[in-house]
Amino acid sequence: MNNPNKGNEIRMDAANLFREEVFTDNAIGTLRRLTPVTPEGEPDPARSGQFIGSTQVMTTAGPLPLSFEIEAETLAEAAEAFGPAARDAFEKTMEELREMQRQQASSIVVPGAGGSGGMAPGKIQLR
Repeated sequence: MNNPNKGNEIRMDAANLFREEVFTDNAIGTLRRLTPVTPEGEPDPARSGQFIGSTQVMTTAGPLPLSFEIEAETLAEAAEAFGPAARDAFEKTMEELREMQRQQASSIVVPGAGGSGGMAPGKIQLR
């Protein structure tokens, strides 16, 4: 995707505009339908629309917001695909969190492990 915002200039990409409609069941989540439009606001049949789902999952650390694309052609199809897409997004997010935890755990600094300070690995120096 080309970024029209180079340097300090901030401007919208008139060739990539969408109209957004929001649908909810007031219980589980929200569906957003993004319909491509021309710079004049007319439907743009040359581009495909998108459905975006969003919901929250309660975890032991509190609510985890999820946002995910849904492959669908109609609103009814998007509503039907919402559950499986949310489940996939949750599993992917949890795997990313586990990977971040693994990376954090492997970056724990042990005194002397880096070879600095003249200490032997695993030894504790008292002053």
